[in-house]
Amino acid sequence: MKFSNMFIPTTKETPNDATLPSHQFLIRGGFINQQGAGLYNYMPLGKIVLEKIRAVVKEELDCAGCNEVQLGFVTPLSLWEASGRASKMGAEMLKIKDRKHNDFVLSPTNEEAMVELVKNRVTSYKDLPLNLYQINTKFRDEARPRFGLMRGREFLMKDGYSFHENEEDMVREFHHMEATYSKIFTRLGLEFRVVAADSGAIGGSGSKEFMVLANSGEDTIVVCKECSYGANIEAATRAKKEVKKWYENTNTPIQEEKVETIGLKTIEEVSNFLSVSQAQTIKAVIKTAIYEDKTQLVVFFVRGDDELEETKACNSVNALELIDATEEDIQAAGLCAGYVGPFNLPKGTLFIIDKEIQNEDGLVCGANEENYHLTGTSLSTLKEVKYFDLIAVQEGDKCPCCGGELYHTKGIEAGHIFQLGTKYSEPLGANFLDSNGKAQPFVMGTYGIGVSRLIAAVIEQSHDEKGCIWSKETAPFMVDVIVSNAKNEDELAIGEKVYADLKAVGIDAILDDRKAARFGFKMGDFELIGFPYAIVIGKKLSDGLVEIVNRKTLEKQDVALERVVPELIKLIN
Repeated sequence: MKFSNMFIPTTKETPNDATLPSHQFLIRGGFINQQGAGLYNYMPLGKIVLEKIRAVVKEELDCAGCNEVQLGFVTPLSLWEASGRASKMGAEMLKIKDRKHNDFVLSPTNEEAMVELVKNRVTSYKDLPLNLYQINTKFRDEARPRFGLMRGREFLMKDGYSFHENEEDMVREFHHMEATYSKIFTRLGLEFRVVAADSGAIGGSGSKEFMVLANSGEDTIVVCKECSYGANIEAATRAKKEVKKWYENTNTPIQEEKVETIGLKTIEEVSNFLSVSQAQTIKAVIKTAIYEDKTQLVVFFVRGDDELEETKACNSVNALELIDATEEDIQAAGLCAGYVGPFNLPKGTLFIIDKEIQNEDGLVCGANEENYHLTGTSLSTLKEVKYFDLIAVQEGDKCPCCGGELYHTKGIEAGHIFQLGTKYSEPLGANFLDSNGKAQPFVMGTYGIGVSRLIAAVIEQSHDEKGCIWSKETAPFMVDVIVSNAKNEDELAIGEKVYADLKAVGIDAILDDRKAARFGFKMGDFELIGFPYAIVIGKKLSDGLVEIVNRKTLEKQDVALERVVPELIKLIN
């Protein structure tokens, strides 16, 4: 391919709304252009990268024994209603009507459609296991699409679904897909971590995310310094916090007492006033839970020096989402902000307590009366209480596996695998006959990769101030043959010969033969676009030399013209 034949509209201008390096460089480098909020077109270079990533994903999945299919992008809403997810997906799922007023959905994912495909076609345990996948367009109507391909509304996704006769075989395939995904991300040249995760709207029991490590990542990952433990903060756990109790090493009996705390509403104010550590207090976080057909005030109680993790809290009450409760809602519920505690709550108040403080004693909490707190309380005296893991794991907490120190890092979710069980097969009536001739619902797993998001993830992990730095598997071309002065027929002829020689040995190359572009402009495009290597043909030709430039290091080396192809083969391999 030659620059003179390709549509590569590079620009120096950075879009005003582009804050991430991948967003800036992919637009400036002529890979993509925006045609609406969260909607992007792929120009030739972007399409090449997309197809290269897609090819790696497909090769590894096919080697792992998976079967590729392609489902319709538009699916009947009735399938989603049958599974119970029509409302759970919320406003992200774009619903449409055809001319006959039938309801359809632009697929945000395809569990229901894939179950429908297999239903009544796979009828015996002898036909299992089965793993089907597609690499297809998805649409999620994000409230705030941003960051370019990182969080668009329309995107390319690999979604796979496995069908099994029992839980044991599903777990086996889950681990097989974990290993397969690890091969994919390794081949793409990415530094990543597999972490425990929340299953979200997809549902099921266990799930793991594949996080591409990058400072710009939206997700916070909790990682151990000593072992391989890692988890999205939405699902992270810790070893129980050791808290020195105020009454230890004293003969003071623990006794509940009501204490006047006029105007003291924060944990810091109360702990300072009572001379106790914040870890010996109980914090009340009041939220409004949003459900399909109602809202409800909920009080979450955590240790005073902990923070509520909202995804965990949302899961604890099976809500669609949580929002901050208004002052009016709090008052209408008979609660007194700043003085709320788990004892003597107004009748009918829904409350959840973090499981780490279950049966704890000697704690300070609100007395549910203005200007008063309780000291010396014991949670073991509470009856019919729901305990749940509610806290956000903090840096410095101890690892639940080895006791090592935990720390936070940032990541981009590039893949997610789930153990679904019978969550979709049961409500959709997808059954097979087991070895005893009895009808059983399929046990399922599901496995996703954000194929178009990986384009952005590669650049977020590998770029500099000049532009993109592609890995060898993802680069649109491996070598940029730059003819310094394409108006010079001798230079151009040598450039074309080097280009042809590279192609002859299977090296993907592009020839920059633009006659109107100056050398500095061509080098700027090389650095911006991010081809792994450049061969510069120019002023050193009189000495029989050309220059090889390594994009990652920007190091330059002079090479004899006749040795340039063998030298590049050594560098690439």
